[in-house]
Amino acid sequence: MWRKRALGWLFICIIGFLLLLGRLMQIQLFETETFSKHNVNLLEESVKQRTQELVIDNGRGNFLDRNGTMLTHKKASVLVLFPFLKKTEWEIEKVADISEIPVNDLKMAVEGAKKPFAFGDPEPHELTTSQQERINALKIPGVFAIEQKFERAHIPAEQLIGLTGENSQELKKRYPNKERSDKTLLGVSGLEESFDEFLLPEGKSKLVYHVDGTGAPLFGINVRYVDPANPFYPVNVRTTIDNSIQQKAEDLVEQHQIKKGGLVLLNIEDNSVLALVSRPTINKKDPYSGAGISNMMLKQQIMGSVFKTVVAAAAIDHKLDDPTRLFDCSKKINGLPEWQYNYGKLDFTNSFARSCNRTFGELAKELQKIDPHLLENYAAKLSLTGSVGWQGNVYHTSDFKQLADEDKGRVFLSDDARKDSNFAAMSGIGQHEVRATPLAVANMMAAIARGGKKEMVRAVSKIEYKNGTTMVDFPERNLMGDTISPYTAMKLQKLLREVVLNPNGTGRWFKDLPYETAGKSGTAETGKYEDGKQLHNKWFAGYFPYQNPKYVLVAVNLDVVDSEGGVNLLFADMVKLLYAKDNRK
Repeated sequence: MWRKRALGWLFICIIGFLLLLGRLMQIQLFETETFSKHNVNLLEESVKQRTQELVIDNGRGNFLDRNGTMLTHKKASVLVLFPFLKKTEWEIEKVADISEIPVNDLKMAVEGAKKPFAFGDPEPHELTTSQQERINALKIPGVFAIEQKFERAHIPAEQLIGLTGENSQELKKRYPNKERSDKTLLGVSGLEESFDEFLLPEGKSKLVYHVDGTGAPLFGINVRYVDPANPFYPVNVRTTIDNSIQQKAEDLVEQHQIKKGGLVLLNIEDNSVLALVSRPTINKKDPYSGAGISNMMLKQQIMGSVFKTVVAAAAIDHKLDDPTRLFDCSKKINGLPEWQYNYGKLDFTNSFARSCNRTFGELAKELQKIDPHLLENYAAKLSLTGSVGWQGNVYHTSDFKQLADEDKGRVFLSDDARKDSNFAAMSGIGQHEVRATPLAVANMMAAIARGGKKEMVRAVSKIEYKNGTTMVDFPERNLMGDTISPYTAMKLQKLLREVVLNPNGTGRWFKDLPYETAGKSGTAETGKYEDGKQLHNKWFAGYFPYQNPKYVLVAVNLDVVDSEGGVNLLFADMVKLLYAKDNRK
């Protein structure tokens, strides 16, 4: 009997031993990097238990403005201190004297430290080059003056540049053949997402030292510098943004209390984004809540009378712009009396300058009778209905898009609407189903200013290796499709200038700006109401200087009541700002 019990216990022990051995093999051999359902990397975790480290650079690529200024991060010379200093005697007075940090502040910081830190983090105390050299010359173990990369508290053009985040499942889905840490940052919106494959880190740069269970140095107090040692990475994505203009543009948008909307500023010469501001801002605590994550300048909006530019182009080409013809602008497009905007009889040019709905409703009907597709054809010629962001072949990607989250515009949603004269009239004044992004509207103005030539809009000019050589170049590129003729463009230029010069024009407020300006206003009913009041989208889109076009600017304020929320002051202040910048001595 006792033998059976002994054999039974022996069998149980063997089974238990084999299970423990299997578990040990699973941990040590088979699932060292993907242990359990949480995919824990046991190798990394074991290293973390016996080391302490300070990351100097996370290794992800950087975004620069057109002049080479870092946009999302900054590099600063900082004082790095290791926690084992609390257990040693070190020349704290000399460090305090050089760094100009009080001795007591240094002592308190070290005493409270459990891991290496940059003094003053998250707003580190910055050192001069001389201070950095003098501190390092002391050769104190655990005391370093280094250049570290920090994320900026405020990121300019935050919706355009986008966000990053950790997502192990998405990482494996995007890059199934690449070995990456689960903590690898991924681009989840904007340029961060579009350029993610180029921005992925090769590894982190960090200071590391080994510790025992109490946090004391395990192998002495030697600190090791770990670096991927690749002279080409991380890369720099050179955007077309001018950071100084961008910062001032954001200040002006705040000053004029734009809660939803923003502005787009293009450089006409190379058709690139100089500044882009989108509101509301991103909620830092919960980025995906609310509308802040969306780039309003890349989302289709109801554009109102700005669309009359398209109708005018079609009317010019089909000889409907007879200067002797008068339109009854005392009536609405439905024939009822127009009490609020009763302009009487106006010709084509004055109708455009004063933005008479009756005129462009009638013209849209006449164009629809000629060809139901004319409005859409001319919207396409002026780049309103397609994607306008730069796209093309880049390495193995056959259709790489810089602005992957850009909406396309539209004029009609159905063939029935396209053939309905009443819908055509509403579309002619930019209502009904007419939609376009502010970026596309800016590109339309740029095409007109250039004499009809339409180009892709660039937000990035090139990707550079770490050593400054070019990895990928994004050259200027024409947009495919038909364009308006130089003659039509010239006529539109005069119409847009008349909007400003006409004493009753909707842009007359800009007549005395330091740069001669041409453009078109727009006020669109959104179909939304607040406290019983109709909400509107308010626009002004234009270019300047008129004789030698350099800039295109679109300012838009979305979902505001008619009595407030204009964009004229914002537009005017931006023009003045650019004039002052260009004429600074």
